[in-house]
Amino acid sequence: MSTAAFAADVDTSKLPPASTKTGVTYAQDIKPIFDATCIKCHGQQKPKGKLQLDTRDGILKGSKDGKVVVPGNSAKSDLVIDIAHLGDEDDFMPPPKNKMGLKQLTPDQIGLVRAWIDQGAN
Repeated sequence: MSTAAFAADVDTSKLPPASTKTGVTYAQDIKPIFDATCIKCHGQQKPKGKLQLDTRDGILKGSKDGKVVVPGNSAKSDLVIDIAHLGDEDDFMPPPKNKMGLKQLTPDQIGLVRAWIDQGAN
C-alpha cells in the first residue's frame, strides 16, 4: 500500500507528538533507538521486508513495499505509523508478541523519530 493511502486510513491524532528537540540526526538520536529495538530484524543480514534500519540510506530507500519515510512529514510516514502501533496490526513494529521480547517504542522515542523525520530525516 502506498504511504499516502495508508496514512489516510490511520487516525494520526493518536500519534505521540513530535519531540521539541531541534537538530535531531539519525546517527546521534535515532540509530541508538533502532539498534536496541529494530536491527535484529531490520539490519544488514536478511532484513525483513527488505527494510534496513541500520543506516539512514537504508531507511530512506524503503522496503519491498516502497518508501517508509516522507521527509518533512512524519504523520504520513509508514515507519512512524508502524512503530506507534496504529493501522494494520500485521505491520506493528516490533510485533507485540515477538520471540525476542522486544518492547514497543515509548512515546518519547516515537516523538524523537517524528522530530527527525519532520526536520528532514538527516
